[in-house]
Amino acid sequence: MELNFGIVEGLPDEEQRQLRELKYIYDYHRTTNRKKRRYYNGKITLQEVNLGIALPYGIRRLQIGCSWGAKTVDVLAARSMFDGFVTENGTKSEHMDAIMRRNHLIAEYNKAVKEELKYGCAFAAVSGKEKNARVRFYSPHCAAASWDAAEGRIKCGFAFEDDRRDESDTTWSPEHVNFYTETAIWVLDREGGHWHATEYPHKFGEPLMVALTWDATNDKPFGQSRLKEPVRRLIEGYVRTVANATIGLEFATSPQKYLLGITDEQYDVLIDNKFKQYVGSVLLGTTNPETGEKPSFGQLMQGNIEPHVQMLRMLATQYSAATGLTVTDVGVVNDANPTSSEAIIAQSQTLILMAEQLNRTNGDALYRIGKMALAIELGSTPGELPDNEKEIIAHFKNPAMPSVASTTDAA
Repeated sequence: MELNFGIVEGLPDEEQRQLRELKYIYDYHRTTNRKKRRYYNGKITLQEVNLGIALPYGIRRLQIGCSWGAKTVDVLAARSMFDGFVTENGTKSEHMDAIMRRNHLIAEYNKAVKEELKYGCAFAAVSGKEKNARVRFYSPHCAAASWDAAEGRIKCGFAFEDDRRDESDTTWSPEHVNFYTETAIWVLDREGGHWHATEYPHKFGEPLMVALTWDATNDKPFGQSRLKEPVRRLIEGYVRTVANATIGLEFATSPQKYLLGITDEQYDVLIDNKFKQYVGSVLLGTTNPETGEKPSFGQLMQGNIEPHVQMLRMLATQYSAATGLTVTDVGVVNDANPTSSEAIIAQSQTLILMAEQLNRTNGDALYRIGKMALAIELGSTPGELPDNEKEIIAHFKNPAMPSVASTTDAA
């Protein structure tokens, strides 16, 4: 996919500069984002993980499925259950409920939180007009933003508005882009290879675009992916180990056998029918007339797959420690698996704490999104909202995910 704005007709010089900066940011992160998506989808080739010792280069196309990347994202995302907005006194806002239903915010948030954990951030943008506020979420594959450290928010950003965003199509490029600045939303349209801009000014004093970030730091204000480099290396170890185990199992299924002291004619017959001789229940041979030796039959020791299993368990334990997943989540059964509901909750405590952290940061982002959407819905600005509408809170369900029975007992 190519993204080339060139000179956008109707866009002021300062906005042109900001747009070039955003394009640089987008291009800089695009390759890494593609890699993270591949690891999430479990598409890791043996060529990437081969050490050149045990895996022959002839089987580089062998595909080993690995769901660890998806598990790392999905298990934590499933514990972040956005349940809507409430006011400070616990009541619901009719206007906010209308915005949520119109934009399917709960379902869209469930998609966005996976993108956030996969890439480190996701974006939400607000647009529309009075009584028709719109909220849309975007993946870093189709959006980019720059950070304003002084204000602690996005300085400017853009997002593709085209329906088609398939990264596998290298010939596709967007034709409609929304460019968000502190004073306006610029709608950029491409016609005949040339871009032109249409301005929709606003008085919000900040871009109508908010970032949902996971594990953000001062150095990385847009967050860090759950599929960081050490995690990807453990996934590679899993793929390599399973490939070695698969090859080892093939040799264990058909162990090497040998015959000594046979004639040249017998050798030629055996070579021409290797598989038939292997599966045959009776193997016949006569004395070698040249040496007088009787053919002796033997079989080499079969390979043992247990070292591969032990390696998988070690990788699973390391992966569990690196990601907060339980060993059950990564598909390993051993003596350390919990045997009671209390033990399961205790083993999931790290993941629950991570989910609480995720809900806190996303709750703040959703609060800002909600205030912007309410202001557009009411034809106002966030600072001019009525007191009963201004203080909204994003509500999340319990990330511990208690059972119905335990919730009833607590009540």
